[in-house]
Amino acid sequence: MGKLIKEKDEKGRLHIDTPLMGESLVGKALLRRTEAGEYFRMQPDVNVIKIGGQSIMDRGAKALLPILDELVKAKDDHKILLMTGGGTRARHVYNIGVDLGMPTGVLSKLGDKVSWQNAEMLSVLLAKHGGVKIGHGDHLEQLNMYCRLGYLPITTGIPPYGFFEHPAELGSIPPHRTDSGACLLAENIGARSLIYLKDERGLYENDPKKAENLDSLKFFDKIHVDELIEMDLEDLIVERPVLTFLKNAKTLKQFQIIDALRHPEHIHAALNGELVGTIVYK
Repeated sequence: MGKLIKEKDEKGRLHIDTPLMGESLVGKALLRRTEAGEYFRMQPDVNVIKIGGQSIMDRGAKALLPILDELVKAKDDHKILLMTGGGTRARHVYNIGVDLGMPTGVLSKLGDKVSWQNAEMLSVLLAKHGGVKIGHGDHLEQLNMYCRLGYLPITTGIPPYGFFEHPAELGSIPPHRTDSGACLLAENIGARSLIYLKDERGLYENDPKKAENLDSLKFFDKIHVDELIEMDLEDLIVERPVLTFLKNAKTLKQFQIIDALRHPEHIHAALNGELVGTIVYK
């Protein structure tokens, strides 16, 4: 532990004697020295599952209820944190904000409410099975306790950037939305896995919904994140910042994208470590 020292100049400032004292915290050599040999994982048994807003929830009962049935069964064997996407309603408010010329941070603040609405709906639908909505603030340390007691914790996927959202590289849509929030949380709690529930088989070289012939599109069942970044695809099934987050991650080694709309049973397979859909790894 550092001790208090006083500078010998006329100002006589007090400091704590620490290796970081007097450093700018931006020097590359210093930052390299802060790399840990092994990073602590707060929740190594928890699986973060992000359920798509537009791809799943916006489709209503026919799409959502079979997935919830599978999650209820899965929670008996696996510790799960369920995170929600925004979807069509978020896109609507983005569109209005863009038309009004609002900057990225304002759009982020406007759109974050929809993911919370979806988390609220899931907590109501799953209440009798132990579904409980939690916040980002004071509950993440207790995830293991919730799961041990038979609960299925649910929270919004949107990261709490709000007005502090990063400026978008292209246009003004907030770059860090619910895919990003799920990835950031999985990384920082040291989660066992990160699984995205979508309405497509996984990652294609382009948007399969816009393809005239799906068989003509290349499908990736497993791909290294560096290769995927280098390809700079025109479209992606996850938000682009997720790739950079995985590349720089300290605890998260991969994420998986599965088609839960047509194959809800793939949730169990993914939780058991099977390759269904697409795995992006580092």
